[in-house]
Amino acid sequence: MQFPYLFSPMRISSLELKNRIVMTAMHLGYTPDGEVTDRLVDFYVQRAKGGVGFIIVGGCPIDEYGGMSNMVCIHDDRYVPGLRRLTEAVRSSGARIAAQLYQAGRYTHSSMIGGRKPFSASAVRSKFTGETPRALELEEIPEVQDRFAEAALRAKKAGFDAVEILASAGYLISQFLSPITNLREDAYGGSLENRMRFGLEIVEKVRSAVGPNYPILMRVAGNEFMEGGNTNREAKIFASEAENRGVDLFNVTGGWHETRIPQLTMGVPRRAYVYLARGIKSAVSVPVLASNRINDPYLAEEILRNGEADLVTMARGLLADPDLPEKARHGKENLIYHCVACNQGCFDSIFRFQPATCLVNPRAGKEGELIPKPAAKPKKVLIIGGGPAGMKAACTAAERGHKVTLAEKKGVLGGQLLLNRHIPGRGELVTAVQDLISNLEALDVEVLLNTKVDASFVKEMGPDTVVLAAGASPILPDIPGADGQNVVQAWDVLAGKAGVGQQVVIVGGNAVGLETALYLGNLGTLSPEVLHFLMVNRAESIDTITELLNKGFKEVTVVEMTKKVGKDIGLTTRWTVMAELRRLGVKIMTGTKAMGIRHDGLEIENAEGSGFIPADSVVIAAGSKAENSLQKQIEGLVGDLYLIGDAKEPRNALEAIKEGYLTGLAI
Repeated sequence: MQFPYLFSPMRISSLELKNRIVMTAMHLGYTPDGEVTDRLVDFYVQRAKGGVGFIIVGGCPIDEYGGMSNMVCIHDDRYVPGLRRLTEAVRSSGARIAAQLYQAGRYTHSSMIGGRKPFSASAVRSKFTGETPRALELEEIPEVQDRFAEAALRAKKAGFDAVEILASAGYLISQFLSPITNLREDAYGGSLENRMRFGLEIVEKVRSAVGPNYPILMRVAGNEFMEGGNTNREAKIFASEAENRGVDLFNVTGGWHETRIPQLTMGVPRRAYVYLARGIKSAVSVPVLASNRINDPYLAEEILRNGEADLVTMARGLLADPDLPEKARHGKENLIYHCVACNQGCFDSIFRFQPATCLVNPRAGKEGELIPKPAAKPKKVLIIGGGPAGMKAACTAAERGHKVTLAEKKGVLGGQLLLNRHIPGRGELVTAVQDLISNLEALDVEVLLNTKVDASFVKEMGPDTVVLAAGASPILPDIPGADGQNVVQAWDVLAGKAGVGQQVVIVGGNAVGLETALYLGNLGTLSPEVLHFLMVNRAESIDTITELLNKGFKEVTVVEMTKKVGKDIGLTTRWTVMAELRRLGVKIMTGTKAMGIRHDGLEIENAEGSGFIPADSVVIAAGSKAENSLQKQIEGLVGDLYLIGDAKEPRNALEAIKEGYLTGLAI
């Protein structure tokens, strides 16, 4: 077997798992009233059938005061029948299932709980909600702890194989554990021993409620990544004590929601936080689960083989491809659609109070609705354009039995996604391109590169259906001097077709403009390999290395006419992009209009009046326009013609891939 460690069985107390792949809890927004829905059941059953060993559902609020809308509720007996329906469906589909016991404390929005004030260890304002909670009174603490125990017993009655106590990410138990949020002067505050007391007593009460052999898991922060907070040292002490009180497995993640250290975006290297799980594993004797940015079976196998953890979670990896385990087990790992940590469909949707979906898997959350049935009558299909929309349409149509030809005018597939190859922290998007290419090959889609399609080509080929997915082209704004020799398009810079001088001004603070600034600002900084070499050999001082890490050799300024840059970047990613630009010294000027381009720079106008920015090169990032001129030429030559992706209207990759998928289903 290609992955002997990954597909070896695992025992957690009395629970036997068929493999070591876990889908940990993630908020999906599929239960608007807290009740289990068909949508939720269909979602998890699809993952169970896809081969995952263990599914943790949640967060599941243990009371009415510490949750948010659309969560899977477990705080009342009325939810048990629905929960039982879920557990029976998942178990009969081949996986084991647990419920995560959730109480957010100061991370609860008062608007979510009828305007009541959230409670916490102490009245410390939350940067996450902008609200200040009230401190729990001493006599209230046992009542809150009892709700965890009652919810655990309810989970057991509903057929869950285990429960997980949520003690990470800055939620209620974390708030008692951390000196940042626990300013109490009673038995639950002060020393680490006292701060641990709240969480440890919860473990004891849960253990008493469910009995000696029922598995109890705990999700812990391996490091809070908060200034003045707990590190892996304190986490190990807490885990060791929690094991003594009855915890059977530790699920180790990174920091709090408030941390300024990225946890889940694609700028976080794969397996970046496995070292935290390794630290916890050194302090306990029960199994340890590693998480965060593990999206590939080879990576997971390496972690297990090296003994860094006993299980791995690929939660978003299974959102992206529910069949990931079975593909890996049967030697088809090249056909996996990997999570690329874009956050566009999952976290960004949740923060907009929308149900979760996925950039690479438009079917996520609609498993019972979008069913790729075999075509009633196979057709000859021509896809024009090898960007993400065209490739997804080709894969979907071919899966259904159509004979598909994909024509791309360039020598490579991938479209605009390939522009991410050289942008720091964005290269993972190229993985989405390679995954689509691998599936095109496996589906025997005929791919014609360096092929410019015109009406005569279509007429000669005679397809039944044409999908026009020719993408978009960059806009050249109507600015005096825009045709100058010192002016280049951002797309050409990112594609390696155009160089720039020492001083650079980027016109346009959209995603492409900011990502171009990231790329240029990073030029000349230390690569990971050189950094490692210099650090190991102590070749430079820490101050020198820090300077070399944070300063490239280009002077970059971004000019944006509106008051905000990066409006088309997802909420959970934008802050990381802005932090990187600040680190690299990129200057951003908002409310500033480009008035004219000279050979030596850019003329501008803003609230302060007219001005001039010296520059050797001016980079244009002014958006894009659809490439759909072929539509009118071929409309009468085919029975069915679909216009999709940027060829229809410029949009992001999530929308383009979704449209490609839906078109592939419609043919």
